[in-house]
Amino acid sequence: MTRRLTLKLAVAGIALAASGGALALSTAPVSRAQVLAALARANGYWQRNNKPEQWPFWDVAAYHTGNMAAYALTRNEAYRAYSTAWAEHNRWRGAASDDKSAWKYTYGETPEHVLFGDWQVCFQNYIDLYEFDGRKDPRRIARAREVMEYEMSTANSDYWWWADGLYMVMPVMTKLYKATGDRRYLDKLREYFAYADKLMYDAEAGLYYRDAKYIYPKHKAANGGRDFWARGDGWVFAGLAKVLADLPADDPARSLFVERFKRMAAALKPLQQADGYWTRSLLDPAQAPGPESSGTAFFTYAYAWGINNGYLDKADYMPVALRGWRFLSEVALQADGKVGYVQPIGERAIPGQVVNQDSTAPFGVGAFLLAASEMARLVPQ
Repeated sequence: MTRRLTLKLAVAGIALAASGGALALSTAPVSRAQVLAALARANGYWQRNNKPEQWPFWDVAAYHTGNMAAYALTRNEAYRAYSTAWAEHNRWRGAASDDKSAWKYTYGETPEHVLFGDWQVCFQNYIDLYEFDGRKDPRRIARAREVMEYEMSTANSDYWWWADGLYMVMPVMTKLYKATGDRRYLDKLREYFAYADKLMYDAEAGLYYRDAKYIYPKHKAANGGRDFWARGDGWVFAGLAKVLADLPADDPARSLFVERFKRMAAALKPLQQADGYWTRSLLDPAQAPGPESSGTAFFTYAYAWGINNGYLDKADYMPVALRGWRFLSEVALQADGKVGYVQPIGERAIPGQVVNQDSTAPFGVGAFLLAASEMARLVPQ
């Protein structure tokens, strides 16, 4: 597909979405070369327009999880160099406090919130960079080990009290287990997930509430029903895929993770819009109508990963992944490489919030790169 046609489709999509019409998505086969071209266009745009010297908080760190997936697929050294420069800028640390008596895991953007998972997602990338580097420099994972080993030494189990945290930290636990062989990481993964699952999982819907504030019937969507936020469930679905990728086959919790992953896949499938995206409020599309790319990208990534790794039936789920990818690559991805339609930082579907082709954010680009990396493995050469 040419850049001019992609731009025309995106512009058409804006008008059609505003009027409630269908997006003009292609029905042609998707090739690996096309997916790789979209990945390169999106990542090239981001890295040209954003210096790597940014903080290690979740919004930026989540971009780097996508960049690391892109590097693992393409071995483009510019991608690894970009994340390495970011990690060096942050001294391979998250929140910077060294006073353990002051460490917190409530929401916070200050140095003492070391135990808050939004400051720990950066460790995923540091561990990946450690593994990619043949020297295995222990400095790269020293802070990750210090923080997580302190956390595991406490009696608390309620560290993951919001859905996003399951993406931010669960893969840190499995990656550190692989790097160190310390089974405490797997034991605490099961313990912390059990708390989060009991708190936020709705067995009837097969989906996760964003946090305790949104549990039905205390909180309701605009239509009076359950309110599940697309990006929140995207964090969980993608997080489960990343955990299953590294979890040992004999882990006692593996069957639970697989069950939750498959249940989410089945629950999300009928909620996908005909145009390939998922709306911000999954069960109430009218609450915040129109395209959104970050939740869609996380879902597309997880579907593609599940098919690629034998957890999801290709006949059932390939059409879902392809529709998601066509929206992402033909509408959300702009001609210049900007990934649009990313809902801004938040925690719910907000009525009246504007999300359009100019709405972008690092975490949305990271989600796009994750989706592209798995789709490249899924589609034919």
